[in-house]
Amino acid sequence: MRDFVPKKMFFTKGVGSHKEELHSFELALRDAGIEKCNLVQVSSILPPECKLVSRNQGMKELRPGAITFVVMSRNCSSEPRRLISASIGCAIPADKSLYGYISEHHSFGQTAKQSGEYAEDLAAAMLASTLGIDFDIDAAWNEKEEIFKISGKIVKTTEITQSAIVKNKGYTSVVAAAVFLF
Repeated sequence: MRDFVPKKMFFTKGVGSHKEELHSFELALRDAGIEKCNLVQVSSILPPECKLVSRNQGMKELRPGAITFVVMSRNCSSEPRRLISASIGCAIPADKSLYGYISEHHSFGQTAKQSGEYAEDLAAAMLASTLGIDFDIDAAWNEKEEIFKISGKIVKTTEITQSAIVKNKGYTSVVAAAVFLF
C-alpha cells in the first residue's frame, strides 16, 4: 500500500432539494457528479506532485461503485430562506515535492464569496504554518495572500463553493468536494 497516493485531484460542487434530507444530499451529490461512487472522506492533505485536473477530465476517470476518496464539505437545512454554503479551499506549495493543504468549511448566513474566501484562507494558513511563513492570523485575507505570494513558498490558492437559499418546503443540501484519482 506504499504507492496508494493520489496522482490527480479535481474539484466539484452540487446542490439538491427534496422533502427527505437524505434524498436532498443524494441530489447534491448527483449535481456534483459523484453520486455513483462509494465516497470515503479523508483529511486535508494534498499529496506531493498531485496534479489538479478539470472537473470534466476527472469525471471521465470515475467508475460507478468505485471506492473514491474525497475531502468533502456539506451542509443542509430545512429552514426556509436560510442561506447555506459548503466550501473547499486548497493551498499548493511552490515546491512540488512538498504536500499542500485542503480545507473544508460549511456555514450558515455566509455568501459563497465569504465562505470560499474563508476556506481558501484556512488552507493557506495551514500550509504557511508548516512552511514557516510568518503572518498575522487576524489580518484580512488579501493582506495574508500578499505575504504568501511574496514568500515564494505558496504558488497557488483556490476554492470551490456551493451556496443555496433553502426552499420553502423540505431540505436543501449543498456539497463541495476535492476528489482524488489514482
